Amino acid sequence: MSRAPGPGSAVDVAVIGGGQAGLAAGYFLRRTGADFVILDDRERPGGSWSDYWDSLRLFSPAAHSPLPGWWMPDQDGEEFPTADHVARYLTAYEQRYALPVRRPVRVTGVRRTAGALEVAGDAGTWRARSVISATGTWRAPVVPHLPGRAEFTGRQLHTASYRRPEEFAGQRVVVVGGGNSAAQILAEVSEVAETTWVTRRPPRFMPDDVDGRALFDIATRRERDRRAGGPGTGAVAALGDIVMVPSVREVRERGVLKAEPMFARLTRDGVAWSDGSAQPCDAVVWCTGFRPVLDHLAPLGLPDADGRVATEGTRSVAEPRLHLLGYGDWTGGASATLIGAGRTAKTAVAEITASLREGADGAD
Repeated sequence: MSRAPGPGSAVDVAVIGGGQAGLAAGYFLRRTGADFVILDDRERPGGSWSDYWDSLRLFSPAAHSPLPGWWMPDQDGEEFPTADHVARYLTAYEQRYALPVRRPVRVTGVRRTAGALEVAGDAGTWRARSVISATGTWRAPVVPHLPGRAEFTGRQLHTASYRRPEEFAGQRVVVVGGGNSAAQILAEVSEVAETTWVTRRPPRFMPDDVDGRALFDIATRRERDRRAGGPGTGAVAALGDIVMVPSVREVRERGVLKAEPMFARLTRDGVAWSDGSAQPCDAVVWCTGFRPVLDHLAPLGLPDADGRVATEGTRSVAEPRLHLLGYGDWTGGASATLIGAGRTAKTAVAEITASLREGADGAD
C-alpha cells in the first residue's frame, strides 16, 4: 500500500469515499501519475458491502461484476456472489493497486479556496485541484413520513439495519417497498414469519431470464444513444423494477409474492388503510430506498432539495472542479453498479486529467 498524503497536503485530486466508485477512480488516477488521496470514513476496506444483510447476492455472476483492471474471482458454490465476497474483493483490489487510502477520515466539508478546493475532515484538511465525491447512498436511508410512526409500539427498521430473518421468527412482519431489497427480504422473512408486502404501486417484475448482465448491456446502449444525440430509451425501466433472482422466484412459487396497497398510517399495534381496514403487526421493515450522501458538499451550495447536484456527465455544472461518481444514473448509466462504476470513473478521470493539464499549461 502506497503512503497516502497526510493532512495539510496539497494534491491534484482528493477522492471522498473508498467504496467501489472511489477505488475505480483510484485505479485510473494511478495510471495517470496524478498525486491523489482517497479519504474513507470506514474503519476497514470493503465499502458498504460489509454492512449488507447476510444473504444478499449480486444480480450478476462474478465475471460480469469487475472493477477496472482485475476480474472478480468466482465464489465457490455460488453463481451470484455474496456481499461478503464482494467486500473481500474490494479489500484485495485496494491492496493490489496500492491505492493511497486514508481511513477513517470523515469529510465534513468541501470549500472553495484560492486556486483549489479545501477538503476538511475530522483528521485534518487537504487542498485539491479537483475533487471526486464517491460517498454513495447507504448511510442516508429514507423512511416516509406517515402518521402514527411515533405511536407504533412494535419494531421499525430500514433495509440498512436488516441482517437476517431469524430475528423475526414467529412474528407478524410488514415489508414496505416495491424494489429488489423488499422482494429479497420478503422472500426469506416469509420462511419464518407471517408477512404482508405493501407497495405504493403494483410491483413490476422483470422476466425470469433477465439479470445484471442484460441490465447493464441495456443501460450501456441507452447511454451511448443519449450521447450520440438520440432520445436515450428507458429500456431498463420498461423491463420492471425487480430482478427475479432464485430466492424471489422461489417465494413466487410459494404464493407469497403478492402486494397490498400502501397503508395510510401506523397505529399503536399495526398499520391501517384509508378504507378503515387495519392489520396488527410486530415489525415494519422499510425497504424504501436511500438518498445521496452529499452533506459534505453543503458549503459549496450545490445539493438541491432532493439531495442531488446538477451535473453534465459526472462533472458538477456549478463547480467544474468537482465530479460525482456512483450515485445512480444521474452520474452515469449504471454508475451505482460495480462494472458501471469503472466505466464512469474512466470518463471522469480523463476529464480531470485534461483539466489539470490545461491548468498547468496556463500557469507556465
